[in-house]
Amino acid sequence: MSQKDQEQDWPKQDMESGTLTALAHLYRAEVFRSTHWRTRLDNTTNWAVVTTGIALSATFSNKEASPLPMVLVGLLVTVFLIFEARRYRYYNMFRARARLMETDFYAPILAGGKVPMRGSWATMLSDDYEMPHYHISLVRAAGRRLRSNYSWILAIQAVAYYGKLAIHPVPLTSLADVFQRAAIGPIPGWTVMLAGLVFHTSWVVFAIVTLRLDKLYREKRRSPMQSI
Repeated sequence: MSQKDQEQDWPKQDMESGTLTALAHLYRAEVFRSTHWRTRLDNTTNWAVVTTGIALSATFSNKEASPLPMVLVGLLVTVFLIFEARRYRYYNMFRARARLMETDFYAPILAGGKVPMRGSWATMLSDDYEMPHYHISLVRAAGRRLRSNYSWILAIQAVAYYGKLAIHPVPLTSLADVFQRAAIGPIPGWTVMLAGLVFHTSWVVFAIVTLRLDKLYREKRRSPMQSI
């Protein structure tokens, strides 16, 4: 079949050329915004990685160095996780809009079909523009970023902290030495280690619970835009 015959078989869209052009520009804008927020997500992760690296350098710089930087960096990484979860909610919103246009507008056109101007995809998109809202909660967003990136950072922080206690200033010979090395000023070592155990157990449980929430939410979703 010649190219001319293929063009004749191609269905004519109900939309005017001006509408198609406007939607093309709208799609480019949503892709740009999602890319911009994706870059901001990467920046926050970079901050967490850099601060963890600095804490590792300070902690293992010499045998007498305190393990306290590894404790503080765990709290700082948690703050970065909250920042990144907030940014992810913006990114998810713009990405969902672009994805909706890809699946319900561009894909049918490329497959040789007609796209109704007043289809469900147009209604969902117009409603989202009239009343913008997040498509994911802060808790689920934090869970996603934790499972993707921050679980590895926190795991390294935990291993480094307990490794520091085990080898510096000399290899451990008794359990009492662990508590003595973990002590921070007037705070007993067993309290510090218990707090660390609770902290790391908490984020593991949080990651598992939010994963389950994501699965339940996808099963009950009522809009394709909410599946992203």
